[in-house]
Amino acid sequence: MTVSTHPTVPQDFAIQVAENEGMPSRSNSWASPPLPARRLTGTLTLGLSKTRAATRGLWSVKEKAAMRQPPASLIATTVAIAGVIASFAFPVLAQDGTGPMPENAQPRSYGDGWVCNLGYRVEGAECLALGIPEHAYPTGRSYGTGWECDRGYEEVNGISCNRIPVPANAFLRSSGYDWQCERGFRQEDEACVPIVLPERAYLTDDHSGTGWTCDRGYEVLAGTCSPIAVPENAYLTNADYGAAWACERGFVKIDDRCDAVVVPSNAYLDEASYGPGWSCERGYEVLNGACVAIDLPENAYLDRSGNRWSCNRGFQLSDGACVLGR
Repeated sequence: MTVSTHPTVPQDFAIQVAENEGMPSRSNSWASPPLPARRLTGTLTLGLSKTRAATRGLWSVKEKAAMRQPPASLIATTVAIAGVIASFAFPVLAQDGTGPMPENAQPRSYGDGWVCNLGYRVEGAECLALGIPEHAYPTGRSYGTGWECDRGYEEVNGISCNRIPVPANAFLRSSGYDWQCERGFRQEDEACVPIVLPERAYLTDDHSGTGWTCDRGYEVLAGTCSPIAVPENAYLTNADYGAAWACERGFVKIDDRCDAVVVPSNAYLDEASYGPGWSCERGYEVLNGACVAIDLPENAYLDRSGNRWSCNRGFQLSDGACVLGR
């Protein structure tokens, strides 16, 4: 179909078609050679869709302008949503101190807006006084009661501060919210009672137990400090729990005594808490209380301990020998 000549073709459309068809322009004389011109078919009066089809899917100047302008319905919807958001935002801004500064407020130390003075809290767009009880001070926090009790006082039901009762022979802890018995006293319920030291004992900092422990060489027995019976060839361990004494090197504990360790040939002293007190040297194994040389078979090696052996890789144990594996 031949292009209709009734409608007057706008100049900008003619320029767009010329550019889409590869026609050179004065401002783009340096561009790549133009594509072969082709004849346009169709009717211009059919609208922008056929015009775009005739120009190989490219948008015209007018269509691009139309795309840059959102529909009126979209603009109206956006304005409505913004209004709803603003209706919720304005009270929050006022509570955050961004509106006119009320009484009992001061400008922020940074940024814009204002904050309530110490002892006041934001309520809407005002700064209202906190109900601070006696023996309390404002914290400046926007949550909780907004106040805390003085040192030596404790909060009661969030409305008052009562003095912490400190019994005789006690003192306030560094936190100021609890008390502790003085040295030489221990806590029983809500009182501090004197610690009775037995002979051969001294005070400790353990407030949960008796408050004392026995001197070196003594052990607690029925509330007293009794001497520790250390056998010959033994020494005190000074352990708070477990064995009070241990055998010296070269001796082994048997019942309540320390017997000398008899080290056989090809052995050495071993201070392990179990065993006879000695171990065989490398290449020897224990047999009937003695250390005998290991008969190492062919294709075998001593393991890490040096007192046992294993077959080489690719061999397996069979009747005391290392044979090829299957």
